[in-house]
Amino acid sequence: MNFLRGVMGGQSAGAQPSGAETIQKLCDRVASSTLLDDRRDAVRALKSLSKKYRLEVGFQAMEHLINVLQTDRSDSEIIGYALDTLYNIVSNDLEEEEQEENSQKQVDDLGRQFTEIFIKQQENVTLLLTFLEEFDFHVRWPGVKLLTSLLKQQGPQVQQIILVSPMGVSRLMDLLADSREVIRNDGVLLLQQLTKSNAAIQKIVAFENAFERLLDIVTDEGNSDGGIVVEDCLLLLQNLLKNNNSNQNFFKEGSYIQRMKPWFEVGDDNSGWSAQKVTNLHLMLQLVRVLVSPTNPPGATSSCQKTMFHCGLLQQLCTILMATGVPADILTETINTVSEVIRGCQINQDYFASVNAPSNPPRPAIVVLLMSMVNERQPFVLRCAVLYCFQCYLYKNQKGQGEIVSTLLPSTIDATGNSVSAGQLLCGGLFSTDSVSNWCAAVALAHALQENATLKEQLLRVQLATSIGNPPVSLLQQCTNILSQGDKIDRRGSKVQTRVGLLMLLCTWLSDCPIAVTHFLHNSANIPFLTGQIAENLGEEEQLVQGLCALLLGICIYYNDNSLENCRKEKLKQLIEKRIGKENFIEKLGFISKHELYSRAAQKPQPSFSSPDHMMFDHEFTKLVKELEGIITKAIYKSSEEDKQEEEVKKSLEQHDNIVTHYKKVIREQDQQLEELKQKVNTLKSQNEQLQTAVTQQMSQIQQHKDQYNLLKVQLGKDNQHHSSHSDMLQMNGIQPEEISKLRQEIEELKNKHEALQGQLREKDSVIENMKSLQSETGTTEHSSQIAASAGLEQANELRRELEALRIQIQSQSSDISKLQSEKQELLQQMNTASVPALGDSSAITAAKNSELEGRLLQEIKELKSEVKALSEEKALLKQHLDSINSTVAVLQDEKSKLHQEVTESKKEQDDLLVLLADQDQKILALKNKLKELGEPVEDEDDTESGDQGDEDEDGEEED
Repeated sequence: MNFLRGVMGGQSAGAQPSGAETIQKLCDRVASSTLLDDRRDAVRALKSLSKKYRLEVGFQAMEHLINVLQTDRSDSEIIGYALDTLYNIVSNDLEEEEQEENSQKQVDDLGRQFTEIFIKQQENVTLLLTFLEEFDFHVRWPGVKLLTSLLKQQGPQVQQIILVSPMGVSRLMDLLADSREVIRNDGVLLLQQLTKSNAAIQKIVAFENAFERLLDIVTDEGNSDGGIVVEDCLLLLQNLLKNNNSNQNFFKEGSYIQRMKPWFEVGDDNSGWSAQKVTNLHLMLQLVRVLVSPTNPPGATSSCQKTMFHCGLLQQLCTILMATGVPADILTETINTVSEVIRGCQINQDYFASVNAPSNPPRPAIVVLLMSMVNERQPFVLRCAVLYCFQCYLYKNQKGQGEIVSTLLPSTIDATGNSVSAGQLLCGGLFSTDSVSNWCAAVALAHALQENATLKEQLLRVQLATSIGNPPVSLLQQCTNILSQGDKIDRRGSKVQTRVGLLMLLCTWLSDCPIAVTHFLHNSANIPFLTGQIAENLGEEEQLVQGLCALLLGICIYYNDNSLENCRKEKLKQLIEKRIGKENFIEKLGFISKHELYSRAAQKPQPSFSSPDHMMFDHEFTKLVKELEGIITKAIYKSSEEDKQEEEVKKSLEQHDNIVTHYKKVIREQDQQLEELKQKVNTLKSQNEQLQTAVTQQMSQIQQHKDQYNLLKVQLGKDNQHHSSHSDMLQMNGIQPEEISKLRQEIEELKNKHEALQGQLREKDSVIENMKSLQSETGTTEHSSQIAASAGLEQANELRRELEALRIQIQSQSSDISKLQSEKQELLQQMNTASVPALGDSSAITAAKNSELEGRLLQEIKELKSEVKALSEEKALLKQHLDSINSTVAVLQDEKSKLHQEVTESKKEQDDLLVLLADQDQKILALKNKLKELGEPVEDEDDTESGDQGDEDEDGEEED
């Protein structure tokens, strides 16, 4: 503050400068000083004066401070002082003493005005966003506080500027990752202000991974045991999720609901809850309710409810519900949360019905909660929460409705009286002397009958023992008895409240249930009571009762099946017209929907009342009134003929409905049969596939067995051949006649093949001779064809020479074969003669001869086989040569045909040219004759040719 003392010391001691003059001088220093230190000291001085002289500093220094932010960005210290000064100017968060002093200056309006001046230039907000990227603590933290204050003063305008700024929201999201807790916590507060009532920014923040970061902070801080930072994070999460279906879906799909379960892990020792813990847990329960609120789309709510059950969150909430030592407000909010988690979700409702309280003996949680609802010593808010929980348990839950009603029926009531059922508690509350218990029990019982005609009929069987010695009375009769007694019974609380509750129960019970209407009309005192209540001119409080009595009487007319002669529709209408008047009746009926409490109850399902006196209408009952009011009005004004027509239409519709239901039943049965047949077809298909696979396996096995059998057979055949050849070699004669016959056949085949080859050679020779003759005819003009023909002749000559050599070989082989045949015959003769040996020959000589003969025969057979093999190879070579000759002959024939075509074409062209020349000569002669006749000199061709030759001779002499 030395600089400030120097500025103020310039004045005389007697004339102390005012604050405005000092601020003016400081602003001049900021604007005119060239040294950075001087400007920094001046801004520091303005900061110190900005709290006390907020108005003066704001009007005189704001422009200079913005200039400092733009020009001196390199110096973090002066930027930090400037941001702090702007925060002091804009913010309304002053200390209490200062706020009392400045109360006459309208502090709130002042901050709003300075905010408007600052954000008038959008570049200022954009500049401020750039400072939030600085890591320096003295720049970033004042920037966060200043932007938060701007959002508090002018939220929508600043939100729009940040939204259009490039990467504006992303820059602010980086604050949650700051390692300095002060900046991170203030960043959470900043995002709270930023996300208020702006769905676009909420979506951007959510998709910038806000859920992950916030849940990490809550976990790091200790969940519900954490401090105020947890509270701020939960408030921010509520901003992001409330009434934002996109973010709710993203929260569910990101598996963030599962991360909420540890929040509700409360220990056994629940004593000593801190105020902060109560606040945190309250906000956590509210966050769960945001995800399953009845105002959300039904599909999204149902999905979240199922997720909460599968991840164990519902089970954890029920644990808190049945725990001891939990504060009353937390218990109330937990009951409301469980209510909305189970509302309309069958799996959650079934689980809730199975929850038991940790008592001895264990009791269902529903029974324990109903005991609290009908207990007048319990807090009013808690009783309303229990009623809401019971309503949500029965909402779209016919199974639960049946279980509640079954506890009232005679066959299921526990005769021992050891345990209290839900039905007994409801009846006890319905007929107690506490008006709130009467109303809550009546509404709860009405929800057990909601949209369930079967249970409405079953409830007519309920009998109540009113007093000892008197016969039992039906529940319906007891309700009408209490209703007719009215003010005679001494009750605690509003007397109108009890009658309103009973009338709502009777209207719900009798609507859409003609049997219940008949039972109600069977008591002759009921109609006179209703008409008397409607016809009287009572006070303002009683008008609501009159309207409900009119609604009940209208239900008795509309749903009357005319089974009672004295209470037919027409007679009831005549009674209304005589005693009340139709216009008066409709006017009294309109009292219900015009009531203020009716409008409040119609807004949301949860029964929330500021006091017990305001507890009059139920949300579901308002829907029934809206549905029936117009119908009853039409029914009152209808004539008897229209009623008859309507009855006929109803009967026809009922018949049609019966037919439709019959066909639906038939279709359902057929669908079941189709499903069974489909299942059978599928099973048969699977069996068929299994059998096919088994067949293929068996076929492969059979094939394998066949292959093995064939192999064994071949092996056995080889062994038999080996044994037979071995036995043949042991014979004396050695050679079998089969081998000789085979050799003969081979020789015959070779001879036939030799003759066939000779025939083919003769044919080729004739073809070649023909080609020679054709080639000689073509003349000298076919020079190219002669070359090809000469090459073909050379090849033919070579083939001829080879064929001659083959002929010689075949002749020599044929001679050898004849010699072998003669020798074979001689051998056979010798063998025949050797079979009967002479008496004088010795066995040694015959054995030697036989061995010699066998050796010679074997050797000759081998030679013959080798010769046959060589002949077959030569035969293959001859075939190849013949194929090549055939191909050359085909080529020569093609060339020959082409040459013939060319010759014929050239002859044609020559003939055409000769014809043209002859024509030209004739024309020339004719022209010459004409010239001669005309007297022109004409030279003959012979003269011109001789002249030309003479000229050529002269030219030759000159050259010599």
